[in-house]
Parts: sequence; structure tokens; C-alpha cells
Amino acid sequence: MSLTWLYPVSILFLAGFSEEIQQSGVINIGSILSFATINGRVAKIAMTAAVEDVNSDSSVLGGRKLVLSMHDSNYSGFLDIMGALQYMETDTVAIIGPQTSVMAHVIAHFTNELHVPLLSFTALDPSITPLQYPYFIQTAPTDLYQIAAIADMISYFGYREVIAIFTDDDKNRNGITILGDILAERRAKISYKATIPPEPAPIRDHVMEELLNIRMMEPRVIVVNTYTKTGFVVFDIAQNLGMMDKGYVWIATNWLSAAMDATQILPDTANSIQGVLTLRLHIPDSKRKRAFASRWNKLSNGSIGLNTYGLYAYDTVWMIANAVKLFLAHGSTISFSNYSSLNVLGGRVLNLSALSIFDGGQMLLSNIVQTNMRGLTGPIEFNPDRSMKRPAYDILNVIGNGFRQIGYWSNYSGLSVDPPETLYSRQANRSSSNQKLYGVLWPGKTEVKPRGWVFPNNGKRLRIGVPNRVSYKDFVSLDNHTGLIHGYCIDVFLAAIKLLPYAVPHEFILFGDGLKNPSYTELVRMITSNVFDAAVGDIAIVANRTKIVDFTQPYIESGLVVVVPVRKLHSSAWAFLRPFTPSMWGVTAAFFLLVGVVVWILEHRVNNEFRGPLKKQLVTLLWFSFSTMFFAQRENTMSTLGRIVLIIWLFVVLIINSSYTASLTSILTVQQLSSSINGIESLITSNDPIGFQVGSFAENYLREELDIAKSRLVPLGSPEAYADALERRIVAAIVDEQPYIDLFLSKYCKFRVVGQPFTRSGWGFAFPRDSPLAIDMSTAILSLSENGELQKIDDKWLNKSMCGPQPQSSQSDQLNLESFWGLFLVCGVAFLIALLVYFWLMFCKFKQHCPETSESSRFGSSYSAHFQRFLSFVDEKEEVTSNRLKRKRTGNSTVCQGKET
Repeated sequence: MSLTWLYPVSILFLAGFSEEIQQSGVINIGSILSFATINGRVAKIAMTAAVEDVNSDSSVLGGRKLVLSMHDSNYSGFLDIMGALQYMETDTVAIIGPQTSVMAHVIAHFTNELHVPLLSFTALDPSITPLQYPYFIQTAPTDLYQIAAIADMISYFGYREVIAIFTDDDKNRNGITILGDILAERRAKISYKATIPPEPAPIRDHVMEELLNIRMMEPRVIVVNTYTKTGFVVFDIAQNLGMMDKGYVWIATNWLSAAMDATQILPDTANSIQGVLTLRLHIPDSKRKRAFASRWNKLSNGSIGLNTYGLYAYDTVWMIANAVKLFLAHGSTISFSNYSSLNVLGGRVLNLSALSIFDGGQMLLSNIVQTNMRGLTGPIEFNPDRSMKRPAYDILNVIGNGFRQIGYWSNYSGLSVDPPETLYSRQANRSSSNQKLYGVLWPGKTEVKPRGWVFPNNGKRLRIGVPNRVSYKDFVSLDNHTGLIHGYCIDVFLAAIKLLPYAVPHEFILFGDGLKNPSYTELVRMITSNVFDAAVGDIAIVANRTKIVDFTQPYIESGLVVVVPVRKLHSSAWAFLRPFTPSMWGVTAAFFLLVGVVVWILEHRVNNEFRGPLKKQLVTLLWFSFSTMFFAQRENTMSTLGRIVLIIWLFVVLIINSSYTASLTSILTVQQLSSSINGIESLITSNDPIGFQVGSFAENYLREELDIAKSRLVPLGSPEAYADALERRIVAAIVDEQPYIDLFLSKYCKFRVVGQPFTRSGWGFAFPRDSPLAIDMSTAILSLSENGELQKIDDKWLNKSMCGPQPQSSQSDQLNLESFWGLFLVCGVAFLIALLVYFWLMFCKFKQHCPETSESSRFGSSYSAHFQRFLSFVDEKEEVTSNRLKRKRTGNSTVCQGKET
């Protein structure tokens, strides 16, 4: 069947096109829209008004007339294509449309070949790129920005999972795909995607089926990305199913605001969308916008209201007009050429030879892309990728028959309560603390923000995996009499569940064979494989587990510690020697003797108590030295230097006595470690075997983090096995978590913890990744801690009597020289200075009393003889020396002969 009836009967030849256009002064543009839709009706009125305004201003086209042809596609993609072909066989310089992104992908192929710019303010699919479709221009912000705004809203309210309902076409499908990608970057996700067939297919039954499925699901945040007719069907059915009540969050794309701005919503429809959040392209307030809005009622005869698409339709016509103006101003002419590639097909059937290339299409396209004008929608400019500059949206909350604006979104600063145009002069700030919105009236007429999720109403209980322990059953165990699972961890979980503002149906399922403690890492992995919905027990929060699940706030602190045996040291006859090391005893004794020698030297000439026969002086020196230990020295010091030395020494003795007494008391009363291991460092460097609890993460930590050989690790299953292995020296130490060790030490007092915990962690409950229950349970655990309930549970299960204070190693009880070398250094320096000062004074006196010695030294007298005279002089009593000096002055004596004459 021939389709030639679809084209004009007469075919205009290309040579005549340019001449007719120039002579007639007519510039043809076309539009392809569905004028039965809300946006199509609004756009038709706005474009007609724009053409009239352009033609009424002779300065725009210089007297030429802009003619707009309108083609109604009536929801049909086929008619979209036919309309485009009709325009392309006539002298059409630009086409406005199509209305949908699906058809934009198709028609853009034609415009690419025939160089006719295609402009659309409704086909805003971000996947239509200028690289693939260079002659397609989106004259409104792409849906990428709208989706980004929705993602920011979801993040702002703290939701982690959403459900998407969307029409299954390119535009809406691509939008939801982009939303999923953005949410994934923020650790959120689309947990379910409900697709709806495109119009005009029957959709009500399909929507009902999808909403029934969604109602049984956990997430309660629902994004609706569709068209007007379909969207209202979704909300109507949701209202009937009770899904517009408290607990739900509904976010609709800007189809809802466009429909409500342009039409009067029926009461039943308005009731079905209360509390919904939606977006509207932000149009800055301006005098031109207000003037056009005041004209609108006359232009539309009150048949329909003005929405943002009407403003963008008006500006699109003006963009074409200004581009044509610039095109003509450069002396270009509107002409078309034969499309030679069609010659091989012939034109006998489809009249394809009527299609022609717009010769000036490339220049007109360039003029459009370089648009820099102020329209009804505000400043109009394109980015290098042809996206609109400074996209922004109003964030709206549906209340009654209208909206309440709760804020704005812009690509510049994110969510804000200030208009975007006021923010461009400030520094961009997309930080979370800077994101703000006003309060929302949610579905169900509540101002309390919904949680965004509930337990699915499908009759299923939460399957909670619980370790089937064979040891340390105080934490979790099965009561064989009642068949119930109880313990410290279970009590904490049940107490936290009671604080949640909703019921959590659950059941505990034991994990393990009951013969040995199960692998806790494997228990956690069972959550990821959907065997369990959560895991409760003494589960340590460690790095490799947090990579696959989410943990709650820790409800008890934990960490690996080292346990070794202790023994009571029995007293012996030589116990008093233990406080000091041998080197400390030796240095102390040496300094006692040294202080006696120094004081004797300093006091010998002036103090009669330090004079006398050699035997008496030796006894005095020893007595004085050791009596200072008890501050019991009887001899008085008379010289200044002697007193200074003695004061310093007595201070040192005071410290030594106090330290000795404290150390001896500790040694005689405190238990001592019978192991050389005093912490994790010494345990690593040794080659001793190490015990660990079966199922604990301690094994992996010791092997992977501390690089301890597997041959050194001994698995143990119970506290009794711990005690037996330590007492029989099967292992030198036990490494386990602090809560287990606390219970172990409350029963076995022969062992102690050495060193500090060498890991810092805690126990928590495990849930699937991004589970909102983990967040609520963390809040509940914090509440338990603050109100004292957690401590009561701790006292009930874990407050066991402990076995006395922690022991100290025998080595650490001994006082070594390193602790006192500073004191001994001070004493030594003081002694040396005192002796140097003393001998210098003696030498000066010697020269004064014995000048003949200096004279005789010039004649080669023996140095040993002089030194002996000096020692004799020093040994003399000060009083004798003074008397001899007096007699020398009167000429009655000789001096420096060793004796008085």
C-alpha cells in the first residue's frame, strides 16, 4: 500500500526554496506535542503567545514573520515521526518537541542528518547527549538535576532504602537508574523497582499488584517517577490500600507540581496525595514573569493554569527567534539542499526525495547554543555540555489543594531555605551541616518524621542466629529445662528491643553443634547468605566482620589480654636482700664509704672528733658512714663544705630508705608471677605455646596481625581447659577477650592478667548491611547505658567476686641502679666539688705558711718530699698551723718541717 498520501502532492524543488522564503519573508518553525496532555495544552498557549510577541517586535526579525506550525502527536510515537518528516520536507528551520524522551531519541536521528535543530523543554532524559545527537537541545534542566535533588532529600532525612515506582520507558527508567547510582555512593539503595507499562496501556490492575507487593516490604520511602495520569492512579490505589497513612514517605517528581499548577485537582485526588513531597523547576521572581502570569488567564480563557513548562515553552520560541535574528544579521540566507544520500532509495513510494538539508542548520544551532538572554524563566545560558546553567528546584509539600514550600535545591549549594539566586554570590557549601529544609507535614497529617521502614507484614519473624556455646554459658546458653535461650547477651538484646517504638517479632536459632564453640565469623557470614536476619551473642566487632554486616553500638567493652600463672613467694632468711639488685647494693655500699671518706677529709683539720690515732680515725670513718643510713651519726660537722656534703647525702639516704621499705613490703605480701611473660611484647618474642578459645577471633588476630606461627597456638575449649593447660605448662599464656577472662579469674585465682589489653573493641549485635534496625538498636543500647539498665544486667550475670589485686613480676619489684643513678650522680658531683675546693684552699694556705718550700723547689728539691710536706701540712690541726704562723712572724719557730720546733 502506498504512503504517498502522507506527503504533499506537489514537490518543491530546492532551487525554488530559498527564493520563495526570501520573497515571502516567512520563517517557519514547527512543534510536535500531544496537545491533549496538561503540558501540551499549556505549551501550545505559551508558544502561540511567544510567536505573537516576536512578530509584534519588528526589531527581532526585521519585518519577517515567524510562523509556528503545530503537529498533535496524540500520544502516538508514529505520529511524532510523521510530523517530523512533514516539517523536514518543507522550509522549517527548527522544531520544538517532541514531548517524550523516547521519541526524542528517534527524531534526533532525522534532525542530525538534515541539520534541523530540535529543541525540547519536556524530553529531559540525561542520556540524550550532544555527542550522539548534536542537533538536539534541551531547553530546560535535564532530569539528572531533579534526580540529584531527590537523592539529597533522601540523604537529608536519613533514609537508607527506597522503593521506586516508574513508567517503563527511556526517560523514567534512566532517571531511576541514575537515582540508584547516586544513592549507592551514599550507602543507600533502591531495594525494589516497580515498573508500570507506558500509556495508553491499561495500568490499574498492574499498579494494584505492585502496590500490594510493596505494602508487604520493609522500606516505606517510595519515589514515583512517571507521568500525570499514571501518577494519580498510583496515589489513588495507594490511598485505598492505606498506604498514605503514617509511616510512609512519598516523593514525586515534578509531574505532580506541573499538574497541580495547571489544573484544579478534584477533592478525592487531593485527599490521596496529602503529605507528598514533590519538586518544581525554580523560576526566579521577575517583573516579566509576573506580567506574563497576569496575561495568562486571558491567553488561556481560563481553561488551564500556567505551570513551569509553559514558561520554558515561551522562552524556547524566543531562543529560536533570537538565534534566527543573529543568523540573518550575519548575512546568511535560509536555504535547503537535496539530501543526496536518499537518491539510492528513490522517491517513487515514500517521496523521500522531498526531504532536504537545511544549509544554515549548523550556524543556527551554534547561535542557539550560544544563547545568553533573560527570559521568563530567568537567565538562560548553556554549559559546554549544553546543559542549562544554574538548575534549581522548589521543594514542595502537598497540603490541601496546594503546596507549602519547605525549601529549595540547587546544583550550587544543595538543599537550602534561601532562594538559589541569593546564594550564587556566596561561596558554595554542600556540607551536610549546611543542608536545611523547613518542617514537613507527612502523610497521616503528622509532623514527626517517619522512620522510613517497618518490619514486613508477611507473617515472618526475624531469624536471629545465636552461638551454641559449650563454655562461658553466662553469656548465652540454652536452658535444657525450659527450652529457652538466655544469658547476658540475650538479656541486653531483649531489653533494647523493649525500648523500640515498634514490635520486633523474632525467634532465636542456635548455631553450632553443641560439642565445641562455633565460628563467630561463620555465624556473621550466615547473615549475608540470608540464613539469618541478625546475630545476637558475644560477637566481637572486628574489621573483617564490619565489611560484610552492620553492627550496633557496642554494649560491652572487650579486648584481647594475656593471662599467666602466679605463685606465692615464700619468705626466706635472705628475703631482705630482694628489694635491691646486686649492682644497686654495690653502688649504695660504695657511696656510704665514699661519703665517710669525703667528710673525714673535710673535717680532719678542724674537728677533733675526726682526729686521733689511725685506728680510731678508721673506726670513726666507718661508723659515721653507715650511721647516716639511720640518721644516727654522733659526730658533728664543723666545716661548711662538710655540712653541704652531708645534707645532700642525707637526702639521698631518705629516698633510698623509703624505696627499700616499700619494695620489701610488696615482696613479702604480694603474689608474684611465676612466668617471665609480662605482656604481649614478651609473649611474641618468646617461643612458648599460646592458648586461645575455640571460635574466638583471637586465633586469626595472633596469626595474621602479630605473625605468630600456627604451631605455637593451642586451641582450648573451656575455663577448665585454660587452668589445666597453664598449670601443666602445656601453654605459657592464654590470650582471650576481657569479658571471658574476667569470668575465668573469678573462679581461678592462680592466674593473672599481665600487661594492658592490646586490642580495643567491643561486642555488638550484627545485622545486614544498611539495616535501619541496627541504627535503632544502637540508640536503644545507649538508652540502656544511660538509664542504668545495662549495669543491672551486668551485675546480674558478670559481677563475680574477683581474686585480689593484680600481681607484679619479681623483676619489677627489685629496685635497680637505673632508678637512682641521678641521685648518685648528684652526690658524686657534690663530693668532687667539695674536695676540689678543700684542696685548693689547703694549697693556698700551704704556700702562705711554707714559702721556703717554693724557694727550695727552684734548686731541684725532690717533688716527693714536697708532696709529703703538703700532706703533713694537711694532716695538722688548724689550730696548730695558726699558732705556728704567729710565731713565725715573731721569729720564734720554723715551719713546714712536719713538726713544730
